[in-house]
Amino acid sequence: MAKTSDEIVHDPEGGIARLVEIMARLRDPQTGCPWDVDQSFATIAPYTIEEAYEVADAIEREAWDELRGELGDLLFQSVFHARMAEEAGLFTFHDVARQMADKMVARHPHVFGNQSGVETANDQSENWEAIKAAERADKAQHGVLDGVAVGLPALLRAYKLQKRAARVGFDWPDIGPVLAKVAEEAREVAEARATASHEAVTEEVGDLLFVLANLARHLGVEPEAALRQANAKFIRRFEGIEARLAAMGKRPEDSDLAEMDALWDAVKAAEKRA
Repeated sequence: MAKTSDEIVHDPEGGIARLVEIMARLRDPQTGCPWDVDQSFATIAPYTIEEAYEVADAIEREAWDELRGELGDLLFQSVFHARMAEEAGLFTFHDVARQMADKMVARHPHVFGNQSGVETANDQSENWEAIKAAERADKAQHGVLDGVAVGLPALLRAYKLQKRAARVGFDWPDIGPVLAKVAEEAREVAEARATASHEAVTEEVGDLLFVLANLARHLGVEPEAALRQANAKFIRRFEGIEARLAAMGKRPEDSDLAEMDALWDAVKAAEKRA
């Protein structure tokens, strides 16, 4: 006999079916949660992005106990969007799962089919890109840069745009010209700051960031991950400054740049000795 809604909701072993039912109950116009009922794709999208970043943050910190919860939060975002789509007659969560499974089977013929010759991760990357290119052609996405999502963080999107262009040969052959371009763009920022408008400065800073993403790509570094690491390092070291100031009975606003810079160097040196 099929379980009732209440039985599914309160079944700790209910898995995905339980989560889908909970979402349906939350969105019920008569008995659901007013906040959940009021939401739309547009209002939930920022939370989806935030949850993805929280997953990345937990991984970066190797906070494995937290990761379980963060992955659950991200999964719930998919359930939320799928529920709104079902209400609009677009698709269901089952459709989402089926399409993802179909895609994985189609993109891994060496695992689920009879294709041979894929023996390394690099082989698979090349195979994956060839299959995705064919999929884009089927979607009438014929431009090299078609399909690079507009909603990606700008730094990550720059990296992906450059990777896509490099596949068709639009790329410097080695890192030398990239480094020269970084220096050129830095000079142009300085020149714009001295002589041009704020809009021109903004454009030049954007050009500099774009070529820095290209530099990262040539070095085999994912720039978004590198910047997250740099952010974490800055937080750690600034907190070290705060701790040392507190030991002197002071706060940052009671200090000055020279003192805090010296403390930064001390924190940095302590890290290297550790």
